[in-house]
Amino acid sequence: MILLSIETSCDETAAAVVQGGREILSSVISSQIAIHAAYGGVVPEIASRKHLESLAPVISQTLKDAGIGMETIEGVAVTRGPGLSGALLVGFSAAKAIAVARKIPFVGVHHIEGHLFAPFLEQPVEFPFLALVVSGGHTHLYHVEGFGHYTTLGRTIDDAAGEAYDKCAKIMGMQYPGGVLIDRMAQSGNPDAIRLPRPLLRDGSLNFSFSGLKTAVMQHVMKNPLSIPGQAADDLCASFQEAVCHVLAAKTEAAIRQCGATRLVVAGGVACNSGLRGRMATLCTKLGVELYIPHPSLCGDNAAMLAVPGDYYLSHGHVSSLALDVTATWDMDSIKETLK
Repeated sequence: MILLSIETSCDETAAAVVQGGREILSSVISSQIAIHAAYGGVVPEIASRKHLESLAPVISQTLKDAGIGMETIEGVAVTRGPGLSGALLVGFSAAKAIAVARKIPFVGVHHIEGHLFAPFLEQPVEFPFLALVVSGGHTHLYHVEGFGHYTTLGRTIDDAAGEAYDKCAKIMGMQYPGGVLIDRMAQSGNPDAIRLPRPLLRDGSLNFSFSGLKTAVMQHVMKNPLSIPGQAADDLCASFQEAVCHVLAAKTEAAIRQCGATRLVVAGGVACNSGLRGRMATLCTKLGVELYIPHPSLCGDNAAMLAVPGDYYLSHGHVSSLALDVTATWDMDSIKETLK
């Protein structure tokens, strides 16, 4: 199928045209980062309004880049949740309107499903596999047996890793979003300069917690004011990144051993992080596990990734009802119940 996919779960207005759930014909992303930077984080109302302004031009540009018209589109895949309700409604309503006008099927896709299958746009990945999804709102470990069949092995009990990056960057006096700045500065710092906690490292579970690490960074900055740029700031960034990557790698290793996994997918916005990519490569080499991390352009929120599960669902007759609504929260484990 030639699918149009739409993503508006947070602050990226995105659309893509994908053929067969694998070949990207076009992908357009309109970012709101510059708008929300002034507020130090995403403002839901502003995000929704900006999606309303941007979505039609983004879809138009996507079709133009693909060299096709709307009459060529055979189905629509759109993020149903989780995310900001107002933002989700913009994309979801547009998808329904297109489906009705063109008399084609549409399917609402879980945002994290898109991230899970982003690597499929570059190369095939055999089932089953273990997946670590790390983003601003999620830090989860999943055992993936097939499309729609996921088991949550571990999750964050407070701040997600990406959220901790941005909050710690703010504490250090950096502009939003600060995760990429921490990664950049960490490369010039000493990861052993400051001893920071590794929350839940030895609790026996596969869950994550990063709020305590954030508090430790705040306490350090209060006692040791930073100057940016400066070596002290670089050392703190490197030490913070080392703590996060240490925990993510340790929990992932435990999950691999528990499941006997031979394949690992690492996805989500934080999968762009150089420290995490390096740590996961080292871990998989050590354990003899195949590693799949998508190109950075497919790690952040984008619409192309939604077409992978979207194509599967529509091709197998799993079409969403026009009465379906968005959902701000959505448990991945429950998806298989809707496929029966």
